[in-house]
Amino acid sequence: MFVSVMLDPGGEESARMLADVLATWGFDKVQRACWESATVAESSLVQIKQEIDRVTDYYDTVRLYQYPVEGVLAITVLSKKKWKRILVRPPAGTGKPRQR
Repeated sequence: MFVSVMLDPGGEESARMLADVLATWGFDKVQRACWESATVAESSLVQIKQEIDRVTDYYDTVRLYQYPVEGVLAITVLSKKKWKRILVRPPAGTGKPRQR
C-alpha cells in the first residue's frame, strides 16, 4: 500500500518525534513536511497511527493519504487528538470513460 504522511506539527519537539516515528517505520522524507512509503502493510498502519497518536498533542495535525483502501483513496486526519477518515470514491455514473 502507498502511504503519504503530511505533518503540521505544533512545535519543534513534536516535529522531531514524528520524524523519528516515520523514519523508524521506513518512510522516506520527500519534502519538508511530507513522508512517503510504498511498502506499508495495512496491518502495520494501525501500529503506525498509534505511535503517531502517542507523540502528538492537541496542536498537531497529521494527514495520511493511503491507496488502495477498498479500491479507493483514503484520507485519514489527526486533528485536535481525534482521528477522522474519509474514502474518496469516483463520482456516481463515471464507471466508463466517455468517448468523443
